[in-house]
Amino acid sequence: MAVKIRLQRHGRKKRAFFHIVVADSRAPRDGRFISKLGTYNPVTNPATIDLNLNKAVEWLFKGAQPTDTARAILSYKGVMYKHHLQTGVNKGAISQEQADEKFSKWLEEKDAKVEAKRSKLANAKADLKSGLMKQEVAKRQQIAEKVAAKQIVASEMVSEEAAPEAPEVEETPAAEETAADSTEAAAE
Repeated sequence: MAVKIRLQRHGRKKRAFFHIVVADSRAPRDGRFISKLGTYNPVTNPATIDLNLNKAVEWLFKGAQPTDTARAILSYKGVMYKHHLQTGVNKGAISQEQADEKFSKWLEEKDAKVEAKRSKLANAKADLKSGLMKQEVAKRQQIAEKVAAKQIVASEMVSEEAAPEAPEVEETPAAEETAADSTEAAAE
């Protein structure tokens, strides 16, 4: 029986989420599996990988063959390197302590790279947000200046119209209207 380490797809459309499993090569992609090694979420940036390293190395020693994508994930998390070091220990080329030391050093470097990428992405996001805010403030200032200019022009027009024409108060027409109303009421 050929055993593969491969991905099993979960999640909804365009939001894939994978389980990393050990399965018989004849089983369907999302079907039966022998053991679950971890999960892989490619939607996040950087991708989130949760993996049981020791279990994966154990399955590699049992002869499980990873698919291309699974091999890339295992390599990224250090499973392939740990398998390589453990093979050296089994052959007597290096001691277990040396292998553990090399692997821990590699893990620290890898974690530093991943953290650097996360901080770079966070800084880029913050820079983009501040740049957009500056553009928005500049746009609002331009609009405020245009509105202020229009208000100045409108107030000048109103003052020019009001100055030449002084309103004259005529009380005689009002007095005539009341007198006309009283004469009509008397005629009826």
